Amino acid sequence: MSRKRKGMVIKNTDDRTVEVNLATRSLVIKPGEEYPITADEVKDPVLREKLQVRAISIVRPTTDDEEDAIQRLLEEQEQEEEE
Repeated sequence: MSRKRKGMVIKNTDDRTVEVNLATRSLVIKPGEEYPITADEVKDPVLREKLQVRAISIVRPTTDDEEDAIQRLLEEQEQEEEE
């Protein structure tokens, strides 16, 4: 049985606002702020680079409710772009 990949909650550990331009969306994360991302976004090379320079860190896996909320947000953004 394969394991379901989960998203992660990331946190800006820098003392400045960090902008993360993922393939799916752009995030502007203020110092100390946490933000949920999808399982696919976890693999994004831009995110990986931000993790390497320690501008952001992974806090924990997302909950099922957070996963659902992220998916709804991305679907809404996609619909807005189509209009």
